[in-house]
Amino acid sequence: MDLTARHPRTGELLSTVKFIVQTLAAIGEPQREPRSPHSHNRSHPPTIGHVAIDMSATYRAAVRTGLAHATVVVDHFHVVQLANKMLSMVRRRTTAETRGRRGRASDPEWKARRRLLRNREDLTDEQFATMWNPLLAEGKIGRILLTAWIAKESLRNLLALARTGADRHRIGHARWKFLTWCADADIPEVRRFAVTVDRWWPEIEAFIDTGHSNAKSEGINRVIKLVARNAFGFRNADNQRLRTRCVTTRRARGHLRTAQL
Repeated sequence: MDLTARHPRTGELLSTVKFIVQTLAAIGEPQREPRSPHSHNRSHPPTIGHVAIDMSATYRAAVRTGLAHATVVVDHFHVVQLANKMLSMVRRRTTAETRGRRGRASDPEWKARRRLLRNREDLTDEQFATMWNPLLAEGKIGRILLTAWIAKESLRNLLALARTGADRHRIGHARWKFLTWCADADIPEVRRFAVTVDRWWPEIEAFIDTGHSNAKSEGINRVIKLVARNAFGFRNADNQRLRTRCVTTRRARGHLRTAQL
């Protein structure tokens, strides 16, 4: 989001929150028009019931202001991404405190840095053993990393209940296991991570209930950035807007896909 966005008509400099609020208000404006129960006018957009966002307090505040009736859903990808960042921070700090330096290629925790971020189900038993046996042999470093890794996987197990029709008891039990493990861990990064998840729990619970995510909008955003990167930047905003519309509406305009050529 452009932090220096301006109002399209008045040119007023808008903050991020104000810009998002005005955009959402413009989207939701037709919904407040009275509609007959027998009306089938397709020009009116469907009611916006859920809004999937990143873990950004700015976006959450804007949605609650601009679309107060909508349910805010946090995208699960960014929750897992936060867990992986927590695990990497634990690894770096533990290495610095134990070895008195940064990680090196000869350190077991450095060798396993990428596998630590992979999902458990994506690792074979051999890969899992190859990762953890040297780490646990290191003593303190391995035990701390194992505690943080279990916290990450406990959160993933909680998020995996989405789209499964899990009842409240099952969801509550998975949440209790995650928070209890983090509370018992004497690791500051893990506890801060648990506090953040608990603070965002209403939005995370909404994801588990609905399964909604902003994956499509993230994909479109990636395409827009890729177009600008391929062009080495745009000097003309109109050209950038035109190129963006062309690349993001090919499917809707019926253009052939690469696989069809």
